[in-house]
Amino acid sequence: MFVIGNNRAMTTQPDRFLPWTSAAAPAKNEIVQHAARLSVEQFPHGLMIIDERGTVISANRHAETIFAYAPGELVGLPFAQLLPEQSRVVHAEVWAEFSKAPQSRRLGGERTVGGVRKDGVIVPLEIDLSVFVENGSRYMVASIVDITDRLDLEARLAASTNERLGFQRLVADIAARLGAVDADRLDTSVIDSLGQIGEALQLDLAILWRKNSGEAHVVPTHSWVRAPWPSPPESCAIESIPFVLSNLEARKTYWFSRADEVPDPVDRDTFQWLGLRSAAIIPMTSIAEDGVLTAFVVGSMTRLQEWAPAIIERLRLVAGVMSQAFARRASDNALHTALNEIQRLREQLAADHVEHRRDVKVVRTSQAIVSESATIQRTLAHAQQVAVTPATVLLLGETGAGKEVIAQAIHDLSPRHQRPMVRVSCAAIPTALIESELFGRERGAYTGALSRQIGRFEAANQSTLFLDEIGDLPMEVQVKLLRVLQERVIERLGSTQPIKVDVRIIAATNRNLEEAVRDKTFRQDLFYRLNVFPIVVPPLRERAEDISGLVWSFIDEFSRLFGKSIESISADSMRELQRYPWPGNVRELRNVIERAVIIATGRQLVVPTPRAAGLPLPQTAMKLSELEAEHIRAVLESTNWRIRGPAGAAERLGLKPTTLESRMARLGIARKRSN
Repeated sequence: MFVIGNNRAMTTQPDRFLPWTSAAAPAKNEIVQHAARLSVEQFPHGLMIIDERGTVISANRHAETIFAYAPGELVGLPFAQLLPEQSRVVHAEVWAEFSKAPQSRRLGGERTVGGVRKDGVIVPLEIDLSVFVENGSRYMVASIVDITDRLDLEARLAASTNERLGFQRLVADIAARLGAVDADRLDTSVIDSLGQIGEALQLDLAILWRKNSGEAHVVPTHSWVRAPWPSPPESCAIESIPFVLSNLEARKTYWFSRADEVPDPVDRDTFQWLGLRSAAIIPMTSIAEDGVLTAFVVGSMTRLQEWAPAIIERLRLVAGVMSQAFARRASDNALHTALNEIQRLREQLAADHVEHRRDVKVVRTSQAIVSESATIQRTLAHAQQVAVTPATVLLLGETGAGKEVIAQAIHDLSPRHQRPMVRVSCAAIPTALIESELFGRERGAYTGALSRQIGRFEAANQSTLFLDEIGDLPMEVQVKLLRVLQERVIERLGSTQPIKVDVRIIAATNRNLEEAVRDKTFRQDLFYRLNVFPIVVPPLRERAEDISGLVWSFIDEFSRLFGKSIESISADSMRELQRYPWPGNVRELRNVIERAVIIATGRQLVVPTPRAAGLPLPQTAMKLSELEAEHIRAVLESTNWRIRGPAGAAERLGLKPTTLESRMARLGIARKRSN
């Protein structure tokens, strides 16, 4: 660095390079000059005196050593020759500024410059420049320091700092990775981490050793060894490392930079036999494992390793992180084992309270029909009797009871089974379109009829036509249907050409057609035409014996659909299913089982008890006490809850007031109070 010092005015002296000497005392002046020259020679930095032309006129021994010149060779050389080519421009500017300034002043800030030695090698220098005036001439004194060693030290310190920071980041990354890794990938992550630590510290091995309780050997569980060194031995006798073992038992970390530093000769011989020149052994924690010792060992077989305290602390941290990861995996495994045991005990306990799959009686058609109960067996017997005839069949039953399934069974058992049965939902087709849907249409029959279309009767020729919800058929269509049933002839909409059809009719409804006839909403003559062979499909509550078979049938269906394996069903669930009145019949049961299979997590199915959701139950599905309570409550509502007196509830029911009150208390009947 160039620093221009303050100007010092000098008086004329016999020796211009020693201005502090005095001519009045020659003997004393010589002593002072000699002492000054010795001081300059012994000065710890290089010193040069340069004239205003930039020529070196004096240099001490240190300056000659810095630039690798022999004694006296620097004198007479241009100072610019001692600077690199790229620095001479700056140097020329300094000298130009120097020549302009009659008084010395600071001309530049501190900076490091390069100096060219005699052999051409450039060395880093710090140069301080000071100006003094002697006899009207200006001279510059250059104080020169070789900073090569200092820069090397700073570089080594920076590299060491970067290395420590890099290792610190590596330890943090390992801690984060092992803290989040899955249990099944922990071993792979630990081995990868050992390799990263070994590479970062330029070591040859990193191993986790383990000694189980009561065993006489330690064995490696996870290891990384730099090629081409062999893998660690499969085991090592504890009697060959007594000193190390005592440190591990005392939870102490031990390390050595040279094998001959190990105090115990047995351990020292073992390490030399293993080829270890330097090593560090860090104890690890084994949670809930009495008598188990584990250790994290790193070492070098090619060079001596200095173990800085910061490195040892980081290795302790890594050992702690790995111990926690192994402990977490052990806890997870113990938890899974406990949960599996609980599940096993639960299944064993429930084994006596489950119902397994059993053979049920079914009628095999295109759809299997469970027929354990006598009621459904009678229905199926009627279906089998009428199936072989062309007679019209009327299926009566509640919604969801399975009327369409019985209709399909009749078709499958009939001689017409080779052609598919045609289905029509009379309630789902708009009134304006139902006639064309049933009987067909000609092109231009009405606005928008751009093409001819055959109806469902023609499509069902020589097959079976299933008319579902026949009770919702409009009156104007009922007339045409009656003619088809009588004459087996249809006319397309927009045509007068009769078309003869051979169709077997199966109608179904959940309405009371006799009441509809009385209410003038259904034609009486059509009712009689349809009511040739009526079959009542029983509701599910009247065939409780079939519920178990239906449940298993639906379980098999949805298990295949959802990819689950159900082997049993809770006996309590089955009892609740058989006790429930099923207002939605088989369709509701199917939906309940589908939901139960979806949420099932094991091989045993538990079905949540269904709720009626406020729907009124048929009287035949109610208990006697429920019917009695409902009747009493209705009478009380009609009398505004007046029990006694003329026209009171007791009089209407033919009971004494006290008897009615006690019966209300027994049945839990009470008037709701308004807020």
